Amino acid sequence: MLISNMEVVPGKKIVKHLGLVQGSTVRAKHAGRDFMAGLKNIFGGELTGYTELLTESRDEAMERLSEQARAIGANAIVNVRFSTSSIAAGASEIFVYGTAVVVEDR
Repeated sequence: MLISNMEVVPGKKIVKHLGLVQGSTVRAKHAGRDFMAGLKNIFGGELTGYTELLTESRDEAMERLSEQARAIGANAIVNVRFSTSSIAAGASEIFVYGTAVVVEDR
């Protein structure tokens, strides 16, 4: 699956638009990560536990996006965007969306 945050895929011609596809995941903080984040707030530095959590969340949301696009016959997704939101105290959603298309070589 080709994935682009641009409206085109360089070197490819979009021959069919299949519509909006999306993927999301909601994750909660882990108590251990939250404790370590509190210590980092005092001493400074990267919150690696949260960095790992967000990386895993983005990967899962992207996989769901790709699965949905494949299910409708797409071989590419263009104009991909990410969004985050707070769902509840300690829980956040990662949401990714784009346009499923069929492309072919020019």
